Amino acid sequence: MTRHEAGRPGAPYEPGRTYTLLGLDGRPYLSAAPGTLGGHRRGRLYGRLDCPSALRAISRGHYVKHRVFFPDEVTAVTAGFRPCAVCLPEEYARWRADRESTHHAMNTMSDREPPRSPLIRPADLAAQGSLPRPLPHTDAELAALIGLLTLPKSRIETVTVGHSRDEASRAAAEAFATAWTARGGQMLTTVNWPESAASWLRPATRLTAELPDAWVVAAAPLGFAQLARRLRHSTDWDPSRTYAFASLNDSRLPALTGPDTLHGLRGATADGGTWEIRRGWVTTYAPADPTS
Repeated sequence: MTRHEAGRPGAPYEPGRTYTLLGLDGRPYLSAAPGTLGGHRRGRLYGRLDCPSALRAISRGHYVKHRVFFPDEVTAVTAGFRPCAVCLPEEYARWRADRESTHHAMNTMSDREPPRSPLIRPADLAAQGSLPRPLPHTDAELAALIGLLTLPKSRIETVTVGHSRDEASRAAAEAFATAWTARGGQMLTTVNWPESAASWLRPATRLTAELPDAWVVAAAPLGFAQLARRLRHSTDWDPSRTYAFASLNDSRLPALTGPDTLHGLRGATADGGTWEIRRGWVTTYAPADPTS
């Protein structure tokens, strides 16, 4: 028999072929029947074979090497994958509600430590002092940010943008969207958030509803710190696939969020340089010398 990777939408069953699927333990096995659901191993999510978000990624080759398949929904869930918010919105809503309920129950039943919350404690906020508001972005900053997203072999095309509601952040997000689409890139969605909120779950969920190649953020440090903690607590957001404007180049940001919450986050500086966060440390790099 010939080994065959299942997954083309509407692909018919072909006698004599075998299909590589994932089992309940998350390990691959050969099956005489094709899978009914596709998944993304890295993102730990599953969905329909005709999911528009997955098909966009597959058409560009970004999704393929992490593509997996399941015989049914029970197997996908047992293997540790969650429903896609785009093609399985009802299943995703139930999964989200169950996850939040589980977190609440675990915190309530624990007698060894106090309930955990992704919100930053007032004492920790006070210890960091007053955080600055974003300044208007510069042309060099925008160019450096675009440069990070278009490095050789990056293959980033789809982007989700998030921004604070202050004028500087809003303008930076709009400028990026204009520059990115002018280059032929695709914007999946744009999400904004206030500087303070009782719960950060809604913007976190909207920001991660689809699976972009990258996230781009223009934001004030405090609001983003709160959002980032919720993102890591409740979603599959990946800081190493996130790029930011200079407003987040602040050493107090990882101190507020925790050392690993923003590991891999990168961004641009106002003078056209770059910065990155590694294990709680912010490192800034000078602009490249155009004469070198």
